[in-house]
Amino acid sequence: MRLSTFSDYSLRVLMYLGGQSDRLVTIAEIAAVHDISKAHLMKVVHQLGLNGHIETLRGKGGGIRLARSPGEIVVGKVIRQSEGDFALAECFAGHSACRIQGGCGLPSILNEALSAMFLVLDGYTLADLLRTPHGLMGFVDSAVAKD
Repeated sequence: MRLSTFSDYSLRVLMYLGGQSDRLVTIAEIAAVHDISKAHLMKVVHQLGLNGHIETLRGKGGGIRLARSPGEIVVGKVIRQSEGDFALAECFAGHSACRIQGGCGLPSILNEALSAMFLVLDGYTLADLLRTPHGLMGFVDSAVAKD
């Protein structure tokens, strides 16, 4: 299983903002640091704002910042909100054509695995991802200096 690019970018945006808590940040800045399309990041930022993780300030001198402290942003919740589908196999879909559905133990095992994954992810917050912000910011500082 692999997280979508949207989830990856959502976590990158949150980590960047968590490391820049003393100022407003622009989408262009995050795009430059991570070498990501601004258009794609705009969608990510919009969704993070709708979900209450970040706030945006428009106009001259505007930007984005975390809407609450990193310790209040649960990693599992962010991933649930940014992933569109957790159907790990065809039989999870509403209209499965699986011929052995009902006689196979795979769905219950995959459900157990998915629940275990979220049990772990729900035990972590953005603050846990920022435990070594100087390491993250060293990368950021060198990436920004290139531009």
